[in-house]
Amino acid sequence: MRVVVTGGAGFIGSALCRYLVTECGWQVLNIDKLTYAADQRSLAAIEGAPGYRFMQADIADGDKIARILDEFKPDAIMHLAAESHVDRSIDGPGDFIETNIVGTYRLLDAALYYWRGLAPDRQQNFRFLHVSTDEVYGSLGAQGLFDENSRYQPNSPYSASKASSDHLVRAWHHTYGLPVLISNCSNNYGPFQFPEKFIPLMILNAMAGRKLPVYGDGHNIRDWLHVNDHVAALRLIVQHGQVGETYNVGGRNEARNIDIVHQVISHVRDLSPHRTLPKDDALIEFVQDRPGHDRRYAIDATKLENRLGWQAQYDLDRGLRDTVAWYLNHEQWWQPILDRKYQGQRLGVA
Repeated sequence: MRVVVTGGAGFIGSALCRYLVTECGWQVLNIDKLTYAADQRSLAAIEGAPGYRFMQADIADGDKIARILDEFKPDAIMHLAAESHVDRSIDGPGDFIETNIVGTYRLLDAALYYWRGLAPDRQQNFRFLHVSTDEVYGSLGAQGLFDENSRYQPNSPYSASKASSDHLVRAWHHTYGLPVLISNCSNNYGPFQFPEKFIPLMILNAMAGRKLPVYGDGHNIRDWLHVNDHVAALRLIVQHGQVGETYNVGGRNEARNIDIVHQVISHVRDLSPHRTLPKDDALIEFVQDRPGHDRRYAIDATKLENRLGWQAQYDLDRGLRDTVAWYLNHEQWWQPILDRKYQGQRLGVA
């Protein structure tokens, strides 16, 4: 299978490229703009592999994307290119509007033109998978789960931009017939995640004995999904999902932020006993909450599990421990990021 992956130098995108090339044997063309959070070192395992190609391009450059599609002739597009950090969307929403909304529109337009030019049998089999987030649904109360029919109620500039892109993708299917699929995932974690994100930031701060900033009271709840489980789900969705459908992807691993922090500290202590860390209370620092901070997310993945046979393989404790171990053993990956791109500063204070 020949697949274009947009945003394939990002955290989830690079994991998807590695998985499709090494585990599935697919032909993958990675299109990435190479913004601050992209890192081609995350693709070192497949660099030079016969099934992998990279091309630097902006999805908002519709003419260039159209030429790339015409040359590569993919069987599917897996669209992950997006600005994704909520805090950065609070500080500068414009980039999120340009990439997540305008960029998705340009990509859809190029994909539609390409799809219309295919032979009938290839038209029938072509798929456009749009990878989105559970944050489009807003915030849950103490009970219940998001399912595919949950009402959209985005509360941050990031989630609003992703909700907009979801609606564009759905409209291109119903109006123009483009064979699309949409997935909405819960919070991802795992190796190669940019250090501004919650779990790697907590790991690296704990390793260095620095304060671990926890927003508000730390009782915000997220459903954590290991990136390896996520990319396995995406492969099933693009290959076997029903055109026009949405599939929610969640790890069934709900946890309060403060509990994640305690687990991270515990794993850092256990896996690197030579480090002398203060007690948890001395390491943890409660800070001003994020504006509009959603209280709880949780995904009902029943549809994906029952219809496509997917099951998450990582429970949270195992996944967190493996992730802490990876960061402990890969300083050569994250230290240059801390030196040149992000030093752990607070974002999104508005």
